Amino acid sequence: MAKFDTEIRLSREMGVMDVTLIGVGAMIGAGIFVLTGIAAGVAGPALIITFALNGVVALFTAMSYAELGSCYHDAGGGYLWVKEGLPKWNGFLSGWMSWFAHAVACSLYAIGFGAYFDHVLTEIGIEVPHWSFLSPEKLLAAVVAILFAYINFRGASETGKIGNIVTVTKIVILAVFIAFGVQLIWGRGDWKDAFQPFMPNGWGGVFKAMGLTFIAFQGFEVISQCSEEIKNPKKNIPKAVFLSLIIVIPIYLLVAVTALGAVQPEGMTPWDYLASHKEIALVEVAKTFFTGGGIMLLVGGLISTMSALNATVYSSSRVAFAMGRDRNFPTFFSRVHSKNFTPHWAILFSSFLIILMAVSLPIEDVASAADIMFLLLFLQVNLAMIRLRKKRPDLDRGFVTPLFPILSMVGIALLLFLAIYMFNYSPIAWIVTLTWIGIGLVIYRVYAAKREVKFHKKVDALERLEQKEYRILVCLSDPRGNEGLLHTAFAVARVNNAEIIFLTVIEVREDKPLRAGLEDETSAGELLQWAMQIAVTNGVAARAIVKVAHRVSVAVKDTADEESCNFVFLGRARRPRFDQRIFASVMDDVISEAPWESAVLQGSLRKENVKTVLVPFGTDVHSKLALDMSDAFSRYFNAKLRVLLVGDAEREENYHERLELAQLWVRAAGSHVELATEAASGILAGLNNYANGDSLLIMGDSAGDSRMALFGQSLSQEIVEQTESPILWIREFEEMKSFWVSLLQPLKREE
Repeated sequence: MAKFDTEIRLSREMGVMDVTLIGVGAMIGAGIFVLTGIAAGVAGPALIITFALNGVVALFTAMSYAELGSCYHDAGGGYLWVKEGLPKWNGFLSGWMSWFAHAVACSLYAIGFGAYFDHVLTEIGIEVPHWSFLSPEKLLAAVVAILFAYINFRGASETGKIGNIVTVTKIVILAVFIAFGVQLIWGRGDWKDAFQPFMPNGWGGVFKAMGLTFIAFQGFEVISQCSEEIKNPKKNIPKAVFLSLIIVIPIYLLVAVTALGAVQPEGMTPWDYLASHKEIALVEVAKTFFTGGGIMLLVGGLISTMSALNATVYSSSRVAFAMGRDRNFPTFFSRVHSKNFTPHWAILFSSFLIILMAVSLPIEDVASAADIMFLLLFLQVNLAMIRLRKKRPDLDRGFVTPLFPILSMVGIALLLFLAIYMFNYSPIAWIVTLTWIGIGLVIYRVYAAKREVKFHKKVDALERLEQKEYRILVCLSDPRGNEGLLHTAFAVARVNNAEIIFLTVIEVREDKPLRAGLEDETSAGELLQWAMQIAVTNGVAARAIVKVAHRVSVAVKDTADEESCNFVFLGRARRPRFDQRIFASVMDDVISEAPWESAVLQGSLRKENVKTVLVPFGTDVHSKLALDMSDAFSRYFNAKLRVLLVGDAEREENYHERLELAQLWVRAAGSHVELATEAASGILAGLNNYANGDSLLIMGDSAGDSRMALFGQSLSQEIVEQTESPILWIREFEEMKSFWVSLLQPLKREE
């Protein structure tokens, strides 16, 4: 496993029209086919004003998305921007809310699909039975959510192709609907009566309907989630953001006019008629246009909700993927499927959340919960944009919001007003929202905050390792075995111009205060003074630290963190007692968890006795690091460098491939390097003829199984016991399973 195993990126495959249609697909679905009837019952004919005002409010936030999307090009969208611009807890909370908002929006679209498809089945004489507490609409919603989770799992190219076809198709259907409806209205002399009174529920109804339908304008958030997969995002994201609104807002206004003006129900107002049919209201209106009009709208509703499902499953999973990559979520959220190259775990958990909300809440409350979340998320994005304009003036912005910060402040005020006003429509939605936010704050406090800081420290340390910017920590204990450890550390320090920190730890029993360890300060000081003199003699920059602690492993880790050390040298007994093996296993766990490279010396070593540096050839990360460092040891000890390839040409299928790689490495290393081959079934047998008293054996060491160190006879220990050479075990940093995870797995012996 490589150092940067967590840094996974998505390929850029989408053009401006691809991503514009994804944004349009996310918007046309809820606002038109699913929520038009419900919102008409709330606002009356003022639904037209509702859509127009929502377009204006959305435009203020769209400018922030266009500006930030043009200069930040990673998956995650608003979550990443808030994380960058506002305090850390805001970043986590925005991602947490964005994940929920997109998932709940997807639940809304799934319920809409369920209602439309159930209507289709009813029309052809098929009745879907109730299954326990699940209505037919809810059951079908769960099924379609699973289907589109699978489509997203298959990959972005499949997702984009399906989404583009579906979005274009539903735009055509809506255009036909609008054309027939406008023609019908135009032919009536009393069409104005359908819009009287224009505001039956006053401005309160308008504001409630605005909050309810604002979800229909969140397509630019979906666009930002795709940022890592868009070609030339600096120019194309702002274009896609504004194009999506330019396409959608006129469609919304024309559909509202058509739906209200074309229907003439008996004994009730047009808006009450629409409200009575809820999510399939447009289907009932289209039935009066022409034969097959209802079927056309049913098809449009089905493909519309499917395209919105497609876009929001995609978007919610990308938020979870980004949060996993930043370690705000467990690491597996950031994993990408080896074949499909999609974040499969993020898709799975997003789908679970989508299905849970779809089957547990009424459609009005599902829509309201999603709306409130988006309103609060957009509010944070506007705040982040203002902050980043001042904090990061160096960003290469493809679009700059005009009249800064006036338009952004107006957008913040309007978003906050609509969010608060939604309590008058759906208190349940606010309860769900506050509960989710509360859970998020608890998770951030007890899990994500420390983990994220630790992760970013790890990334910084690994970047320094990649560049070989070493600061070396040498842990000293017994003077008799320390001289060889010093010389191996000096070899690395000289080549990399690194500073060495000498550390000796005075361990104090748990039942005693730390100050009791000060009694041993004199002997510790003498040990460090001896080490410093040798460092000066060898021309190596060094400092010395004495640490008093209850546990040596904690002292080593803390010192490495405090001094920004990223390479640790340890000495270890050649034939350890059981208590020493316990300590060694603890230190192994400490080393494996921290972003360090490490070297463990077993056996005594005198500089003048080393005639040969022997390195077995291997292709894992630890062996590669040992090979990379072998030349430094060869030059420091003025010794011959021998690379040993152990294998059986007759039994190993890849032996010749390994041999060719070894030959290439030796040729690249120079004429002073010798390649030796040994026909043997295992490394232990192969070392017998080469590892002797005048050689220093350098080996890569995975050393990840603490149980083997405690309870088993590992191959590493057998090599130590059966060879005469001092051995330096080189270990590259790699992500390790926790002790408790490894404890549940079968014990495997090294080969």
